[in-house]
Amino acid sequence: MSYNTILFEEKNGIAYITINQPKSLNALNTEVLTELGQAVQAIKESETIKVVILTGAGEKSFVAGANIVEMSTKSAKEGQVFSLLGNRIFEALATLDQPSIAAVNGFALGGGCELAMSCDLRIASENALFGQPEVGLGITPGFGGTQRLARIVGIAKAKELIYTASNIKAAEAERIGLVNKVVPQEELMAEAEKLAGKILKQSQTAVQKSKIAIDLGIELPLHRAVEVEAEMFGNLFATEDQKEGMAAFVEKRKPEFTGK
Repeated sequence: MSYNTILFEEKNGIAYITINQPKSLNALNTEVLTELGQAVQAIKESETIKVVILTGAGEKSFVAGANIVEMSTKSAKEGQVFSLLGNRIFEALATLDQPSIAAVNGFALGGGCELAMSCDLRIASENALFGQPEVGLGITPGFGGTQRLARIVGIAKAKELIYTASNIKAAEAERIGLVNKVVPQEELMAEAEKLAGKILKQSQTAVQKSKIAIDLGIELPLHRAVEVEAEMFGNLFATEDQKEGMAAFVEKRKPEFTGK
């Protein structure tokens, strides 16, 4: 499939998605969102993609936000439809079987911050800037920001950032747990690929079951969440990867996982 606004490449089990609109600082409009959704669907249907790396073209911006010009003329109903479109696509990304890594370069504001939060892990360059500035435009975050930010950094900190429309630098984002690691700009993609490589060495079946247990469990009371964990744990004992992983441990060799 060809795209106008994104770049999509698969290499060595990794899917690379790049929002490719540097002149607009990679702002999200309907076309970008639609093509991102198509790429996510392609990843969902792939049998060879194991990890996803998502980034923005250029060094200035990951995604500067949703396109304000497009949003400015929308009616209340049209605004709701636009929010639902973004949320549907971001949720599809978040619920992929494959783990995803956001390589955040420069601005990650509004929809950009929400897109990064839809990934499982976030590596940021030193020049990254995060924020949910929507209340300064007379709106709320519309692509999951009110929900994901609170789940990642806690309710009080999320309210502070959203209520004040404050932007924070990469070091502060790392301190509050919004990003996993901060690296120099020139090392960003290499660090994301290094992290992806560590994931690829593991049993992909076990990685996927772990993702399910974490993402489902966080929404449940603890007594129900551990039941989900036990189900995922038990299911893996019927897989070839479990047998290979434990045999390799006993035999003091590196496992050769097949994802089965």
